[in-house]
Amino acid sequence: MKTLQKWYESSCNGDWEHSYGIRIETTDNPGWILIVDLAQTPLSGHSCDRVDQSVDGSWMSAKSDGIKFVAACDPGSLERVIDYFIEFSTFESKWQPPI
Repeated sequence: MKTLQKWYESSCNGDWEHSYGIRIETTDNPGWILIVDLAQTPLSGHSCDRVDQSVDGSWMSAKSDGIKFVAACDPGSLERVIDYFIEFSTFESKWQPPI
């Protein structure tokens, strides 16, 4: 979580945080959704195809269109999708997580 906090802090520039940000919400299936605005950050335009993973009842899905990074997961996997975003944010080229 600290790395996500640092990414957010580094994106704040006096303007970005007024229009963009990071949202973590619950869903009714049940689960979590993580939405990270990439616009006006070094990750703007950084995309990846949708990746879906399911193992032993645990699931997650993540994608980026270069404007937003969106990941969803089961109730016990929030840390996992945050880690996927951190991994995504550290790559210079088109990102594909390991399966």
